[in-house]
Amino acid sequence: MVLIYSHISSSRLRYICHFIFREQLGIDFELTIDSEAFKNHEGAKINYSDSKIDANEFYIQNHPLLFENEIKEQAIDCFTSSGSKTFFKTANSDFPFDIFAASFYLLSRYEEYLPHEKDEYGRFAHKNSLAYKEDFLNQPLINIWLNEFADKLKAKSPAGSLRTTFNFQPSTFSFQPTYDIDIAYSYKHKGLLRNAGGFIKSPSAERIKVLGGGKDPFDCYHWLNNLHKQYQLEPIYFFLVAEKNGEFDKNILPRKEAMWQLVKKHAALYYIGIHPSWQSNAKPSLLKNEMEWLAEMSGLKHINISRQHYIKLSLPQTYRTLIEAGIENEFSMGYGSINGFRASVASPFFWYDLEKEIQTSLRIHPFCFMDANAYYEQKQNAE
Repeated sequence: MVLIYSHISSSRLRYICHFIFREQLGIDFELTIDSEAFKNHEGAKINYSDSKIDANEFYIQNHPLLFENEIKEQAIDCFTSSGSKTFFKTANSDFPFDIFAASFYLLSRYEEYLPHEKDEYGRFAHKNSLAYKEDFLNQPLINIWLNEFADKLKAKSPAGSLRTTFNFQPSTFSFQPTYDIDIAYSYKHKGLLRNAGGFIKSPSAERIKVLGGGKDPFDCYHWLNNLHKQYQLEPIYFFLVAEKNGEFDKNILPRKEAMWQLVKKHAALYYIGIHPSWQSNAKPSLLKNEMEWLAEMSGLKHINISRQHYIKLSLPQTYRTLIEAGIENEFSMGYGSINGFRASVASPFFWYDLEKEIQTSLRIHPFCFMDANAYYEQKQNAE
């Protein structure tokens, strides 16, 4: 157990300590504001304040961020430490920067609450982010910091405490494919009017061939299933089941038998989740209807996994809507315009509602790569 001293406690401090120590390092911790009890503690201890207390502590000079109860522009000057970008520099400390405040700033997506420019879809533009501006978007920076932090904390801990009992193992890489089923089939099951309109707009011999009994180009489900078996993968499928089509919602309508069969088949094999329609952003009541549709189609009692269509994500409103609808695990923490680590982390974490100053029950699962970003936005080929 690590004892952490702070002159005052706060919801922000408790949140980031829970993430760092219990979730990432696998160590229990306790917060105290009692300096005498801290002095007398013989085990591993961290002094997170503006002045040192005794020689046996691990000292981190605190930045005020975790003790504020407002959202405001933060002065951030990045520098390089141990080969990685960092910020919130400390003085006379056992760590070169305030890892608690810096991790909280990135994990809470603090910058997305500040005034910012939207992209063409009304989303937080990645070019606004500190990670993009300082060129660390392609790194899970928090995980990198924690590797160094764990080593230094262990080295300074008293003999018999963390030095001998703590054996932190950095996370190993694992690959989980996830699929957004925006349009289940390119031509099939769309009906006569949609296919006729599509043909007039863009005449295609392929469309005629498919409607004549050929294989639909979007029908890759059997091929994917074989890959999952071959490489022992556990994918997640997110289905768009908007009840009516729109400019950005062009799915096969959920009442179609083909969609029922497709959803039911995948729900029997894999985890599935809701891909909320674009329309539901303006009308949240549609989300619950879509979740009910998907639950009925899949035979599941409740849908609790989601990823936003077009990664249309606005904090805090989107996540609050999802929590209200019963979503427990969310997979939209990435950009729909560039690949990289939006929250600078490669680990799941609970969402912190910065306006309400509370840790919520919503578990965020960040993604770092989307094929559409690589191909359409970044103009990359497979190699």
